[in-house]
Amino acid sequence: MTTRPWHATVLTLYPEMFPGPLGLSLSGEALARGIWALEARQIREHGLGRHRAVDDTPAGGGAGMVLRCDVLGAAIDSVAADTRPRLLMSPRGRPLTQARVRALSEGAGAVIVCGRFEGVDERVIEGRGLEEVSIGDYVLSGGEIAALVLLDACVRLLPGVMGKVASGVEESFESGRLEYPHYTRPREWESRTIPDILLGGNHAAIAEWRSQNALRITRERRPDLLAGDRVATAFGAGGRFPEDTRDQNDA
Repeated sequence: MTTRPWHATVLTLYPEMFPGPLGLSLSGEALARGIWALEARQIREHGLGRHRAVDDTPAGGGAGMVLRCDVLGAAIDSVAADTRPRLLMSPRGRPLTQARVRALSEGAGAVIVCGRFEGVDERVIEGRGLEEVSIGDYVLSGGEIAALVLLDACVRLLPGVMGKVASGVEESFESGRLEYPHYTRPREWESRTIPDILLGGNHAAIAEWRSQNALRITRERRPDLLAGDRVATAFGAGGRFPEDTRDQNDA
């Protein structure tokens, strides 16, 4: 039995933005080999009137324009019904996490809606069960770049895309921590040397060094990832995080 490729359908006003960078490097090679499939559909095909209008002024007044629910609903309905989740790239969505990316990569694919203008009519979000997803606490001109980010994160985890399975496991966020430091040749560069422990061949000691440094970097840069982590708490000075960090995590 032939396994269907991981399938992404993107609904956008700018289909020419795809595959973009996803057509290069590992994701591009995987696309050419049929490990995953991508189709970018023009929302404006379902626009209204001679000019294929897709937006209108916001109810209640205000700046900007809003994508119409009837137009976007028709665009979503044009995609064959299947089990893929329907995602809307939105700054007000739940933050995209590595756990969510891995779950998506293990499914059949995704239908991704790229918003534009001031936003999307709330009724189509409710009526079509769109899951709002954010890639960070900032606003972009549209959902296309965010969709590229999400797709890249998913595609790289598909079987056969990366050379080594461990490449997708031993990295930031997979274990709830940031990744440990990496080094390669030359052994010395601008008076900076590779830590001796990494060159000694003691794999247990190397694993311990990597674990401790991953914990150190996470504590310094993203203490929010370590909330409730007993090992991380013991690692901190005095057996606990500084008070300002605890206040942030407990907020």
